[in-house]
Amino acid sequence: MDSQEPTQEVAGVARATSLHCRVVEGKDLPAKDVSGSSDPYCVVKVDNEVVARTATVWKSLNPFWGEEYTLRLPHGFRSLAVYVLDEDTIGQDDVIGKVSLSRQQISAEPRGVDGWLSLAPVDPDEEVQGEIHLELWVPEQGHPRVLRCHLIEARDLAPRDPSGTSDPFARVSCCGQTLETAVIKKTRFPRWDEVLELELAEGELGEAVLSVEVWDWDIVGKNDFLGRVEFPLDTICMEPTKGWFQLLPFPSSTEDHGAQLGALRLAVRLVEDRVLPLSYYQPLIQLLTEPILCPDQPTAGTALAVLEEVTSGESREDVATKLVKIFLGQGLAVPFLDYLTTRELARTTDPNTLFRSNSLASKSMEQFMKVVGLPYLHQVLKPVVNRIFEEKKYVELDPGKIELSRSRRISFKGSLSEARVRESSLELLKGYLGDIVDAIVGSVEMCPLLMRVAFKQLRRRVEERFPSAQHEEVRYFSISGFLFLRFFAPAVLTPKLFRLREQHAEPRTGRTLLLLAKALQSIGNLGLQLGQGKEPWMAPLHAFLLPSVTRVKAFLDSLVMVEGTEAGEGTVPPVLSHPSATIKEGYLHTRPAGGSALLPRFAFKKRYFWLSSEALTYSKSPEWQERCSIPVRWMRAVERVDEGTFPHPHVMQIVAQDGAGQLHTTYIQCKSAQELWQWLWAVRQASSANEAMLTTCHPGTFRAGRWTCCLQPACTAPGCSRTHSTVALGEWTDPLDPAAAAETFYGHLRRTGVPRAEGPEGSAVSESPCPGQAGGPMEGRLQAVLRDLDIAHDAFARRDGASGPTPSRAPAPTPTSAPSPPAPSAPST
Repeated sequence: MDSQEPTQEVAGVARATSLHCRVVEGKDLPAKDVSGSSDPYCVVKVDNEVVARTATVWKSLNPFWGEEYTLRLPHGFRSLAVYVLDEDTIGQDDVIGKVSLSRQQISAEPRGVDGWLSLAPVDPDEEVQGEIHLELWVPEQGHPRVLRCHLIEARDLAPRDPSGTSDPFARVSCCGQTLETAVIKKTRFPRWDEVLELELAEGELGEAVLSVEVWDWDIVGKNDFLGRVEFPLDTICMEPTKGWFQLLPFPSSTEDHGAQLGALRLAVRLVEDRVLPLSYYQPLIQLLTEPILCPDQPTAGTALAVLEEVTSGESREDVATKLVKIFLGQGLAVPFLDYLTTRELARTTDPNTLFRSNSLASKSMEQFMKVVGLPYLHQVLKPVVNRIFEEKKYVELDPGKIELSRSRRISFKGSLSEARVRESSLELLKGYLGDIVDAIVGSVEMCPLLMRVAFKQLRRRVEERFPSAQHEEVRYFSISGFLFLRFFAPAVLTPKLFRLREQHAEPRTGRTLLLLAKALQSIGNLGLQLGQGKEPWMAPLHAFLLPSVTRVKAFLDSLVMVEGTEAGEGTVPPVLSHPSATIKEGYLHTRPAGGSALLPRFAFKKRYFWLSSEALTYSKSPEWQERCSIPVRWMRAVERVDEGTFPHPHVMQIVAQDGAGQLHTTYIQCKSAQELWQWLWAVRQASSANEAMLTTCHPGTFRAGRWTCCLQPACTAPGCSRTHSTVALGEWTDPLDPAAAAETFYGHLRRTGVPRAEGPEGSAVSESPCPGQAGGPMEGRLQAVLRDLDIAHDAFARRDGASGPTPSRAPAPTPTSAPSPPAPSAPST
């Protein structure tokens, strides 16, 4: 299997493959703890590579996660697996079970896989990984004929020994004959370079199969299975076979274990697009931007209006995110939002329902705030949110949910009465809420200029639409509805989704955040619905909320007091990323490669790390002025280090290339496996747009004249393990790919029935028709643009030998692996 980027270039066209995976909930899980419960979490793997981890749900056999991931995948990915584990404070986490879905199973469902799937047991003999490098051929001359199997090497094998390595050997079997290679001790990257010959009797070539298995040799007990691959013999006789082959498990049993292990509810959808070169999409992008560049034209019937009408609810957020980024990149974000909100205002008769639905206008404004305002959100909310997580206070106002036994920590005198619990909870909520409101109303100057201009234009349009005095509150609510109901309150409720925290809150803290989010929603509604809800137990907070509403109105008035009265006036930079914003920070331990081998346990030094989109910086402490830095643009690989390489576990490495072209490796040790994966993904995400990433590296270190992983004696030897940059988590903070975004728009317009236009190729306009409407009726021009894209797709499909992105074929009854050439490698130092 070769290393590929998530977008694979083929003859000028790219294939973009993404997997939308939602881990919803589990049910009837077995109890793994002595308390009769479990602390379950899920790990998501693509082709045996860990790509995501859900939060832990404490003390539940029917957990709800509700976490959603968009995975950008290599075109040739094979399978998705979701493992359910029980987190243990002491010792290793217990594996409960897993759900495995092949690419064929996912792609066979047009709308994806969505439902309850039984958990299967995790058999160590099936948990294989790695690849083997083989060359197989049958010489035409000679009698009897001989099958020659050149077993060159293997890589990334599963560790089966306590040392974190294995003692692998290979076994080949065919036509009743079996031969084995030598055992290579203490490595997951064996190099055998042996040729094994099997004699082939006449008449045995028909249905014969060559089996190549890899095993871990054990001096005591039975050997451990590491994986296998099979080849029909007749194909080898016709043409020699050479390449890297993924190791496969033994065929799994069909026994249903759902009754014992419970079930997992998943929603998985595979999206494969053929993305043409950007020049093919320029006419479509031009049509989408035309109503923004020519605001005096009628809004009905434009390409943007058509896209708004045909975009369904399930895809509206994705379309909104891509549109926001396209218009941000062109410096047209405010006019774009103005266009959508003006259309929605024209459709709204009752101001109380304004922007309440998840329309394209609402979703676009929501995504705009996320993309532009994330550092601002962190400045405002992070200090208070961190304090709530650290204090873990018991807070509850609902009499039906108060648990007096859980309030003992409030007092040294034992349990408190219900009234005392509510009184204590009310004071805590007022304290937290007061700090949040103070931070918000004092943040006018922190708010990005682009957001303030957008809000100013929004207020102006609302006042034009509802000018009467009885609708005076609408000019405030139109902004607070976005800023509080769709930005601040959701961030308080689920801090992880806004990168305020790395994990979801445990139940006690989660309840506090929920009550605070409800209070912020009431403030965002300007207190108009206080006392009208189904939660009368929130009434004690009303006396605090009403004065806060007055302060928030003054804040909104100040927020829109910016220079420029027209949308887009002024030089507002279309910034997509904020280099100075800290993505992640905390204490870790580090050491450079090539350090002294003496006293290895003390070679790692404790340092405080900051990660931004520009650099990974560290110093002795947060206050220390002298700092070291690894520029993100220099990073070439971000990988785990094999367990056992250093005395302490949970080590990652960053391979960076300096201005002179030299590679340097920095090792970083984390406190736990969970922290290791958090830092791995944060740094990988920050460096995901880098070019010239390494395809291989060494998962060990160079010590005592050889690499600990593959035992090669040269420090500059090419890496022995594939890097893991081919799978990435897609997020709304990712850089824009204009061609991929335009392909999404084209797909929506086509799938929802915009009729095909008839006419010669190339009839779509290529220059702005604003002066004098030279381009003709919009409907015909849009159809012509879509027709030209249809023709281009058909042409590229014929060149590629298929009518569309072709999923891998279903495996034959005898599982085989197709070869893939070895990826080019670069040395790691």
